[in-house]
Amino acid sequence: MDFAYDDATRSLIDRLEAFMDECVFPAEETFFRQRAEAQDPWAPAPVLEELKREARARGLWNLFLPRTHAYGAGLTNVQYAPLAEITGRALWLAPESINCSAPDTGNMELLSLFGTDDQKRCWLEPLLEGEIRSAFSMTEPAVASSDATNISTSIVRDGDEYVINGRKWWTSGAMSPRCELLIVMGVTDPDPDADPHRRQSMILVPKDTPGVRVQRSMRVFGYTDGYHGGHADIVYDDVRVPVENMLGDEGDGFRIAQERLGPGRIHHAMRTVGMAERGLELMIDRTVGRSTFGRPIVDHGVVQHWIAESRIRIEQARLLALKTAWLMDTIGNKGARIEISALKVAAPGAATWVLDRAIQAHGAGGLSQDFVVAEMFSVARTLQIADGPDEVHRMSIARRETRGARERVPA
Repeated sequence: MDFAYDDATRSLIDRLEAFMDECVFPAEETFFRQRAEAQDPWAPAPVLEELKREARARGLWNLFLPRTHAYGAGLTNVQYAPLAEITGRALWLAPESINCSAPDTGNMELLSLFGTDDQKRCWLEPLLEGEIRSAFSMTEPAVASSDATNISTSIVRDGDEYVINGRKWWTSGAMSPRCELLIVMGVTDPDPDADPHRRQSMILVPKDTPGVRVQRSMRVFGYTDGYHGGHADIVYDDVRVPVENMLGDEGDGFRIAQERLGPGRIHHAMRTVGMAERGLELMIDRTVGRSTFGRPIVDHGVVQHWIAESRIRIEQARLLALKTAWLMDTIGNKGARIEISALKVAAPGAATWVLDRAIQAHGAGGLSQDFVVAEMFSVARTLQIADGPDEVHRMSIARRETRGARERVPA
């Protein structure tokens, strides 16, 4: 693969970095103040709307949708990777400012790939315009959701409607007052002996549908993740939606989930590299400017080890992200499965390591709301579960790595 960025990517990098330096970073203090003062912790900060208008004026909008889609900027995964990393340096502001924030990105990908014309007109177009937000409702508290075949929420056809019953939690984005759409995964084939990967389906549920009951917000290490739209615990109690709300066909849920959780999750990984880079920068700034035991903290051997090891881990994660993106562009998502799984482990792992040391370098301040490192750590640590547990990705990699050897062993 060629590690040189083409002219179009270089231009976007320059424009996005200028937007970050001129608009996003200067707005951080205002953003955090507005968020702290807001009565609704999930309401968008006014400064965010100003940034969105500026991003659109600069041509920095919907950059995430790859070239294979009919919408968005038409970038390849390799072209988008450095842009996602840049936005990860200010995860609470930058991604939504350019309409590239989760879970909307993954949901827009699904709608663009599997949505009907009516579904696209009703939901995709306002999402692309940044007028509404959406949520993805898959994880359940009563089962081990790391194995998606365990999902138990029922979706039963009744005439011209589907009836949904079940409980979901960690429905990211659903606490936002701007969230209008829930993409719900459930079981449409109740036969336990059926193909376990053909029993699930995905269906579109307007958030204001009768029977949708948001019980509470889930917190991440005490944080609301308000910028992310929060994470809701939702009960679906005899929720009725038209049959036209099915996304794809009955039984396509597992396949559609894989489509969403491939590219969408490497976007997370790319942003996580940016989080780690910001963490290293803050670690250096903090330790250069303070002294202990008669010398600058940065001169202590242990701190120099943290800085050097951080650089090594960040570069490894960045290179794996670029290779994964390149493989997805050249041989497809299926051919890049090992690298996708590896990146989902490596990027959050690198970020948590770096950010943990950044917290340590900040001392007591690193634990507080006065610095961003603690909240960034909570996000990175969450991705070691939210993007599929590390253990599942490692199991998947090991199975593929050992498949040939297993096949050679006589039965």
